[in-house]
Amino acid sequence: MKRFIIFFVIISIGILMFNFLSPNTKSDSIEDIIHQREFNNKYGIFSIVKPESISFAGENAPLFSDDIWERYDKEILKNVYWQSNTMLYLKRANKYFPIIEPILKQNNIPDDFKYLALIESGLENVVSPAGAAGFWQFMKGTAKDYGMEVNSEVDERYNLEISTLAACQYLQKSYNKFGNWTMAAASYNVGINGLSNRSKTQKSNNYYDLYLPNETSRYVFRILVVKEILENPTKYGFIFREKDLYNYPKTIKMELNKLNVNLPEYALEIGVNYKILKQYNPWLRSETLINKNGKTYTLTIPIKEEINIFKTP
Repeated sequence: MKRFIIFFVIISIGILMFNFLSPNTKSDSIEDIIHQREFNNKYGIFSIVKPESISFAGENAPLFSDDIWERYDKEILKNVYWQSNTMLYLKRANKYFPIIEPILKQNNIPDDFKYLALIESGLENVVSPAGAAGFWQFMKGTAKDYGMEVNSEVDERYNLEISTLAACQYLQKSYNKFGNWTMAAASYNVGINGLSNRSKTQKSNNYYDLYLPNETSRYVFRILVVKEILENPTKYGFIFREKDLYNYPKTIKMELNKLNVNLPEYALEIGVNYKILKQYNPWLRSETLINKNGKTYTLTIPIKEEINIFKTP
């Protein structure tokens, strides 16, 4: 009985000290509970429902395999919940896919390869740490192999039409080598020879059966995922209006074959400014075009009615 009384006194003193020293603790605790409850009611991270089937260029991915599903699930979770990046994909795709799609079609390359350009660059003229450049991320040597001009004045890796055509040629060559488009897509990351060597060593021509470097192992799944989300945006929570998407203005083509051209001055002569000239012709890499061989270049110029060229905020 004596022990019980001592225990009771200690507990009572503890409660009194708690209330004396921390008068707001109870209210803080209740507030935290309410806050957590509201958070749980209003915010949730949902797992992705496994689709019945998924395909690239008409070739099905074997999602029935646990390994394949986990690799796909990893990429779709990353893209669904990196909302800002994926929303930019949706907006830029509306602007640039109409340029890419007809070139793919004219060269008998499946339309799904537009998503390859998307994962390569985000449809921006970026440069990788290794030196790959443009929407299609060509290395300098490979670009020259496929007929692109690359020098200090002109770099056609940044010309969307020309680089898309070169990508078509590369992909057709790869398809001819492997006999399927999934392997052709994977080769864009690891190279035709690199993929061929692994295919021979492992005695398989099936991308999903190959043991590959981590980046290549993820590569096709990244394409599959952006295709799925961009084709079904509301299914994954991406809500936007048509007016929220980016659009490419109407343009005209102009030929330029002059020598020793000062491009800022030339831009003003044709009714635009240098910023606009560079924006629509990013393959012009210098302020001066010497053009010692007298080559004829094709410029893309937005129609004045479509863009406020000299408007400043």
